[in-house]
Amino acid sequence: MKPFCGYNFADYWAHWLSFAEKSEHLPKIFHVNWFRKNAQGKFIWPGFGENLRVLNWIIGRCSGDAHAVQTPVGYLPSADDIDLSGLDFSRADLTSLLSVDNHSWLEEMSEIHGYLAEYGDRLPAGLWEEHAKIVKMLRQKASTAA
Repeated sequence: MKPFCGYNFADYWAHWLSFAEKSEHLPKIFHVNWFRKNAQGKFIWPGFGENLRVLNWIIGRCSGDAHAVQTPVGYLPSADDIDLSGLDFSRADLTSLLSVDNHSWLEEMSEIHGYLAEYGDRLPAGLWEEHAKIVKMLRQKASTAA
């Protein structure tokens, strides 16, 4: 996305972070990895029209009708809130999709650290603070899981 942004990303992020000071009604932001693979290298989630099941959960979260589980990397759907009716999809696959691999995420956060460092002093302190908070939680989870 870097080439498509009309100005420095650090300034862009600072602009977004400033919204918290100006509004009680911030936009809800969700991220979905439709392309997560299992140990055999196959996509876990069936995709296509089945994506609506996840989008329904998102709508439920926005309206307060669906639940979530807090993790170091954000809120994940409660397994019972994803409608699997009529879908040939195992509970084990759902558990895998809704899991957080702390060690992999720590590697990811290390790469993100390098990326954020490219912005130097212009990077909003709030991003560094959030990064540090996530890393701390991931390390705590990783050490208790070991």
